[in-house]
Amino acid sequence: MTDPILHIPPRDKAEILAQALPYIRKFHGKTIVIKYGGNAMTDPALQADFAEDVVLLKLVGMNPVVVHGGGPQIEAALNRLGKKGSFIQGMRVTDAETMEVVEWVLAGEVQQDIVGLINQAGGKAVGLTGRDGGLIRAQKLKLADRTDPSLEHDVGQVGDIVSIDPSVVKALQDDAFIPVVSPIGFGENNESYNINADVVAGKLATVLKAEKLMLLTNTPGVLDKAGNLLTDLSAREIDELFADGTISGGMLPKIEGALDAAKSGVNAVHIIDGRVPHAMLLEILTDQAYGTMIRAR
Repeated sequence: MTDPILHIPPRDKAEILAQALPYIRKFHGKTIVIKYGGNAMTDPALQADFAEDVVLLKLVGMNPVVVHGGGPQIEAALNRLGKKGSFIQGMRVTDAETMEVVEWVLAGEVQQDIVGLINQAGGKAVGLTGRDGGLIRAQKLKLADRTDPSLEHDVGQVGDIVSIDPSVVKALQDDAFIPVVSPIGFGENNESYNINADVVAGKLATVLKAEKLMLLTNTPGVLDKAGNLLTDLSAREIDELFADGTISGGMLPKIEGALDAAKSGVNAVHIIDGRVPHAMLLEILTDQAYGTMIRAR
């Protein structure tokens, strides 16, 4: 199959580039935090598209920061060791042995794959964990039961963010590097914590005063009960979707993190379909909505 882009006449290509100019000007010098997960991380063609998008954003003067997940890769590694992963309320139960696996999969395999892809696409990526430069301080997550808040679940070495020191990320950005962050924090006794990547991306976007937070997922965005895409949501509308059960399951931590970021000063939060080639460029450099945008008001 030939690439349809090859058949676009040169004049039309120039017109397309010209239409992107207002967006490039608007977001020049601004930080964009990208949560990278789902199919976009496992499909080779989508991996290449993602890396090209990140490099292009950097080259036109924006400051992309990538925070990655790695659930399927962790699951595969645990299976190889004969360990079965378990979850409580969407959080992976992380004992000491599981934590070791999480660290070497996220900070080793997955992070370095992403760094390599971005470098291959012409960027200069650098991998970080929460330990680097004291980036993410964490403590043990106290997980209250959703139906009975007086009950507390022990999910092991799952972390709750205490603070983020973004100085190492800012130093890399200023030097033309693209930071790639693994969602691993450290505690006061240097113990490691596994932290939900959506939560890390949301908090990092807030601390960096990001222009945008982009969450790549395996869905077109937030859907209503009839399956239609909701392209623009306010905090009040989201509360209503929580209340009537429209938003549930794996979307809960994602939307909660997105809403927190929007309320804390991040100008726009986008939940976009990572299965669409070049989804990020389509969302940032065109006026077409390719996902759900969440606003504080």
